[in-house]
Amino acid sequence: MTVASPVVLAALAGYSDLPFRRLCRALGAPFCATEMLLDRSLSVSGKLQRRLLTLTEDDHPVAGQLIGREPADMAAAAELLCRKGFDVVDLNFACPVRKALARRRGGALMDEPAQALVITRAVIAAADRPVTLKLRSGYRAADADHDAFYRIAEGAFDAGAAAICVHGRTVGARYVGPADWDFIAEAKRHFADRTIVGSGDVREPADAVRMLAATGVDGVAAARGALGNPWFFRQVADLAAGREPCRPGLGEQRAALERQFNEAVEIYGPRRGPRIMRKHGIKYSRMHPTPKKVRMAFVEVKTPPDWHRVLEEFYIP
Repeated sequence: MTVASPVVLAALAGYSDLPFRRLCRALGAPFCATEMLLDRSLSVSGKLQRRLLTLTEDDHPVAGQLIGREPADMAAAAELLCRKGFDVVDLNFACPVRKALARRRGGALMDEPAQALVITRAVIAAADRPVTLKLRSGYRAADADHDAFYRIAEGAFDAGAAAICVHGRTVGARYVGPADWDFIAEAKRHFADRTIVGSGDVREPADAVRMLAATGVDGVAAARGALGNPWFFRQVADLAAGREPCRPGLGEQRAALERQFNEAVEIYGPRRGPRIMRKHGIKYSRMHPTPKKVRMAFVEVKTPPDWHRVLEEFYIP
């Protein structure tokens, strides 16, 4: 698979749903990942499964990111993603959230390389398209030799994995402290002929450009930096071309907010949609000339009229 540019939208729990992915695509994102999908949640047909697995023609190429623990469940979920038209199956062995760790999912697998590889082989056997992995540098700070990372990465590549995304923190560090870009560079040097994507501390478009230059990775996964700024990918392209990055005015911001909101209400309904979009609005407020006022206005949103009142008051071109 060839991706048009090397900076892509990472899987963002609670954020990278279909409306946000489609908006990022329209503004230059060449590749996107879904929110984390719990393997067992995909096995039950119904409204949730339809929402999680719905794709549109303009939402490609797209990775469905799976989290789970049992190889058979993960393999079944991967096979379903393939049938539903996802282009890539991505395995999350990096999530540091307590709920995931308590159930020995996500980042917990960084402490169990053998289990991670059993899952990886089962998924690769079940999937008829590329399988990728999201890893962290280790499970705990004491893992200075990064043995678990290399055991999983080497075993995954030997089994046929297409790429690995490396987050430059341990699971124990969560999102605290600076990401270790030196380790990301070391991982790319070690796997010089493999596809390695870097992750961590890509908060601004310039950070993505710097990571590519500093580490030699093949791609960069933008996560928190893209929240509230779906123009992130266009801004990266501007910087790479030597242009001043685009600065969306209030009219452009309003158009993006309206588009994403309308699609969210269509998917989630008029009661749940505004509540889901509230957290997106709070992120967008950082770009507004009066961020604190706009943030507080979005905090109060509960209904579609509430949302539209915020736009009428604060997003006048």
